[in-house]
Amino acid sequence: MKLTAMDWVIVAVFSAAALALGVAVAKRAGSSSAEFFLSGRHMPWWLLGVSMVATTFSAGTPNLVTDIVRQNGVAGNWLWWSFLLTGMMTVFIYAKLWRRSGVMTDVEFYELRYSGKPAAFLRGFRALYLGVLFNVINVATATLAAIKIAGVMLGVSPYATIIATGAVTLVYCMLGGLTGVLLTDFLLFIVAMGGAVAAAVFLVNLDAVGGLTGLLAHDVVRTKLSMLPDFHNTDLAVAVFIIPVAVQWWSVWYPGSEPGGGGYVAQRMLAAKNERHATGATLLFNVAHYALRPWPWILVALCSLVVFPDLPSLQAAFPHVDSGVMRHDLAYPAMMTLLPGGLRGLILASLMAAHMSTLSTLLNLGSSYVVNDFYRRFARPDASERELVFVGRLAMLLTMVLGSALGLCLNNAVQAFHVILQIGAGTGLLFILRWFWWRINALSELAAMIVSFAVAVYFEFFCHADVADWKRLVVGVAVTTASWTLVTLVTRPTDEATLRRFCRLIKPGGPGWRAVVQQARAAGDDVESSEERWSVPAGIIAMVLGCASVYSALFAAGYWIYREWLPAAVLTCLAAFCGAALTALWSRVNAS
Repeated sequence: MKLTAMDWVIVAVFSAAALALGVAVAKRAGSSSAEFFLSGRHMPWWLLGVSMVATTFSAGTPNLVTDIVRQNGVAGNWLWWSFLLTGMMTVFIYAKLWRRSGVMTDVEFYELRYSGKPAAFLRGFRALYLGVLFNVINVATATLAAIKIAGVMLGVSPYATIIATGAVTLVYCMLGGLTGVLLTDFLLFIVAMGGAVAAAVFLVNLDAVGGLTGLLAHDVVRTKLSMLPDFHNTDLAVAVFIIPVAVQWWSVWYPGSEPGGGGYVAQRMLAAKNERHATGATLLFNVAHYALRPWPWILVALCSLVVFPDLPSLQAAFPHVDSGVMRHDLAYPAMMTLLPGGLRGLILASLMAAHMSTLSTLLNLGSSYVVNDFYRRFARPDASERELVFVGRLAMLLTMVLGSALGLCLNNAVQAFHVILQIGAGTGLLFILRWFWWRINALSELAAMIVSFAVAVYFEFFCHADVADWKRLVVGVAVTTASWTLVTLVTRPTDEATLRRFCRLIKPGGPGWRAVVQQARAAGDDVESSEERWSVPAGIIAMVLGCASVYSALFAAGYWIYREWLPAAVLTCLAAFCGAALTALWSRVNAS
C-alpha cells in the first residue's frame, strides 16, 4: 500500500500529539509512585471508562474478530461476547469493593485479604506471574498484530515494525505514567473508532462488494450472518456458544474480563475519585466495548470473504508476507490496503492508536506489579519515590523487549487467545468467591494458579493436537476448580484478625462472612453494622438488566444493518426499557 504525503502528515501529527501529552504530564507523573501508577486516585469516570475501552481496542482485536467471522461466522463472536456477563458482574458488585480497598494494585489485595507468609509469597509470586510472564505474552500478541498490519499494508519487516511502533508508545508511557496513558487513550479511542467506522463504510461500498445489498446477498456471506450458531451443528454450537455462556465467563481469567475485576480494569477503578466513579467507569467500558464497537469490524470481516474468500487468495495477493503468519486474521489488514489516499493515513493512524493504547496500559500495569508488589515489598522497602518511578520505567523497557521477541514466534490471534484462556481456566470462580467466602485462603489461590498453568502446559505440549479447544477448557476448569476447592477445605483459614480487618474495611456482607461477623460480635468487635443492607442481590438484578440492555443493543444494531426491521425495532425498545429499569435501580446498587 502506497502512502501519500497527506497520509504521512496524518500519521506524524497523531504521533506528535501522543508524545506531547506524555511530555505535558511527565513532571507530575514522576513525583511519586501513586501518581505514576494511579494518577493520584482522582480520575473521573468518563476518562477511566474511555481508557478501558481504548485498551481493549488493540490492533489485534479487529484481526481476532475477522479470524472468528471468517471461520465461524458472526455467531463465533460469542467467544468474547460471553464476557459481558463477567463485566456487568464487576460493574454492579465488585467495582465499589475494589475502590473501597484502597490498594495500589489488585496484587496488593492478597495481603489485605490473606495473612502470613503464604499471603506474602502469593503477592510476590503473582506480581512476577502477571507483571512479567503474562504481561510479556500480552505484549507479544499486540506486537503480532502490529507485525501483520505493517507487513500487509506497508510491506515492512517485523523488526522494523517492532522498532517503529514501540518507540512512541514507550516514550510517552515512561514519561507520563498512568495520567499520560489516560489522556492519550482518550485521543487514541477517538482516532481508532473513527478509523474503524470510516474503513467499514468505504469497504462495504467497494464495487467488488456491491454495497450493503450486494454484501448481504453474497452466497458465502449469507451463511455467516446469524448472530446465534446453528444448533444442528453441535460441535460448533458447543464451542462458540454453549461453553462460553455456560462455563467460560465465570470460570476463566482473561485480561480485561477477569471475574470479579482485576488487571487494568481494577487499576482504573482504584484510580477513580470514589466508588460511584469506579462503578460508572466500568459501566461505560462494558456498554462501549460490547454494544458500540463490534459491527464496524464485523462488516469488514464479511467484506473480506467477498474479496479474499480463502487463504490461497490472500497468499496470492500478498506473496511477500511470510507464509508462517498467513492466517485468516490477516484478512483485516489486507482489506485496509484497498483504501484510497488520505483515508489510508487515517486508518494507519487508527491502527497505531489501537496498538499504542493497549501497549501503554500493559506496560504501566505490568511495571506497577513489579514495583509495588515485588521491588518495594521485598527488595527495597525503604526505596524513595524517585527510585520507584525509575524502576517502573526500567520495567517497561524490559517488558517491551521481551514481549517483542515473543511476538515474532506467534502465528495468529486466535492461537494466543486460546492459550491465554487455557492458562486462566478454573481460576475464575475463586476470584468471584474470595470476596464473599471467608474460608478461601492464600494457598487456595496458589493451588489454582499452579494447577491451571500445569494443565495449560500439558495441553499445549503433550496432548494430541486434535483435542478441541473447548474440551481442553472444560477439563482445565474442572481440574483446577476441584484442586483449589480441596486445598481450601484441608488447609488452615486466614487468621481471625485479618478476616475482621477485611470485613470492617470492605463490608462484603452476606452469608459467606456470617461466621466471622458472629465470632467478632461475641468478642465485642462489631465489624459489620446490623443496619447495613447487603447490596449483592440488587447488584445481581442490575447485572441481568445490564446484560439484557447491552445484548439487545448489540443485536438490534445487527438487525438494522441486515435490514430486518421488526426484530431491530423490538430489540431497540427492549434495550431502552432495560436501560430505564437499570437507571431506577442505580441508587440501590451504589448504596454502601
